Amino acid sequence: MTPPTERKLLTPQEYRQAQDSPEFTELRRRFRRFALPMTVAFLAWYLLYVLLSTYAHDFMSTQVFGNVNIGLLLGLGQFVSTFLITQLYVRHAGRSTDPIADEMRQRLEAHEFAAPREETTRG
Repeated sequence: MTPPTERKLLTPQEYRQAQDSPEFTELRRRFRRFALPMTVAFLAWYLLYVLLSTYAHDFMSTQVFGNVNIGLLLGLGQFVSTFLITQLYVRHAGRSTDPIADEMRQRLEAHEFAAPREETTRG
């Protein structure tokens, strides 16, 4: 990575070229393919927990062992699932999206997304 003091500012056109590139399209596709299903799954799991807590009081208060009931275990499961999704995302990003993002960053820093300059010919 180029030290900040040695960087040239990128133009809006360079950002637009990078955004319109096939690499960026693939990066977005890979991110969305992971993020959307995980978000839906987690929200469904959370909504199920809230609905059970609200409408299935007897089920949620079922003792599992000692003073621990199903509601407490499912509540702790919310934390566990959050950490699990985080770990899955870190692994997904490291394998699937970070390599593309790193390559695009290097190309941006090298101004490889700049539009080619037209050369004037003198006759």
